[in-house]
Amino acid sequence: MPLERLQRRTVRVLVISQVLGGVGVGSGVAVVGLLAYELSGTASLSGVSATASTLGAALAAIVIARLSVSRGRRPGLVTGYLVGAGGAAVAIVAAVLGVFWLHVVASAAFGWASASNLQARYAAADLALPANRARSLSTIVWATTVGAVLGPNLTGPGESFAATLALPSLAGAYLFSLASFLAAAAVQFAFLRPDPLHVVREYAAVPAVATTGWDAIRAALVTIRSIPEATVAVLAITAAHAVMVGIMVMTPVHMERYGAALDLVGLTISLHIAGMYALSPVMGSLADRFGPRKVVLLGLVQLAIAALLAATGDPTGSVWFQGGLILLGTGWSSCLIAGSAWLTDAVPVADRPGVQGTSDLAMNLAGGVGGTLAGIVLATAGYPALAFGALVLLVPAALGAWRLDGRSGRSTSGVAPGR
Repeated sequence: MPLERLQRRTVRVLVISQVLGGVGVGSGVAVVGLLAYELSGTASLSGVSATASTLGAALAAIVIARLSVSRGRRPGLVTGYLVGAGGAAVAIVAAVLGVFWLHVVASAAFGWASASNLQARYAAADLALPANRARSLSTIVWATTVGAVLGPNLTGPGESFAATLALPSLAGAYLFSLASFLAAAAVQFAFLRPDPLHVVREYAAVPAVATTGWDAIRAALVTIRSIPEATVAVLAITAAHAVMVGIMVMTPVHMERYGAALDLVGLTISLHIAGMYALSPVMGSLADRFGPRKVVLLGLVQLAIAALLAATGDPTGSVWFQGGLILLGTGWSSCLIAGSAWLTDAVPVADRPGVQGTSDLAMNLAGGVGGTLAGIVLATAGYPALAFGALVLLVPAALGAWRLDGRSGRSTSGVAPGR
């Protein structure tokens, strides 16, 4: 099969599985805090399960990467969805038994599906021509829009479905997650053939070598540190995610404190999510046309403006405030897509899966830490201090990208031989 045709087929399969997986993630995320609150009986523990999910995704990023190194993209991504499906099933059991700690464990496993959904973008980049790599990445990120929009809206139907099975109302959303994750795993297992990473390795004459445990992370870190473009790409992806999560998760609390109506809160978050995913193809096209470095810088500038608007805008109905949340989403999208393409271009084929997994590990950990610290900063110093403080996190990546001005935005080490 010609490589261009195989790439189109690979992207189609990944889009389908991404939509299915996204629905499952969105459905579970919509109720994770509510079920944690219901099972724990206290608001102070309502965020523990969500944090466990983030940490689970961070761990999964490394495991999926290691499986990809040794066996290919398909086994890694399928494993993530199957573990996520197991987490959804255990969450249903936790709801039935009323056991909080079991829900925390379930949430950690649930996060594996999120990791698969995230790492699927790299599978789309394996066979892409360098000139189209960011666009291929962005197509997979864009497909997440469907799940991000549809998944949370299944809470109501899930409650009705749970009632017919005599299950707790919040367990219904996890039923949809379970079915969605199993369907995504089945689609990839059946149709993600030949494995795109196997094909690109054949062209590059690179054998599959598995490093284990911390050795894999150390090797990836050495590779990242030795390539300036890779270092800056990881810094940009990590900083963008930490800033986005930190500001976004505290925005509803900030708006509610100032008396904003719930429908306005919902609209603001919806606009933010639309900014994250809906314009992904635009960011991919820009990165392919002008180079990923410039689009990373564009994303960092958007995030900086977003923080300033969020800090100074009126949360009860200001266009500037809502515009800031939209830019928070588009800035994140720019850094994720362009940064991921830049990282893939800069790193040799043999090192890509491990480096990509380590980048996602750092990204998820940054999101978890950012969300936790954001609550502390909000409680002690207020929302403007949180937003202004986020600007500091953007500085290292911005300086690094700016200093690479004289270098090529694309590294020849990332071009698959024969492409």
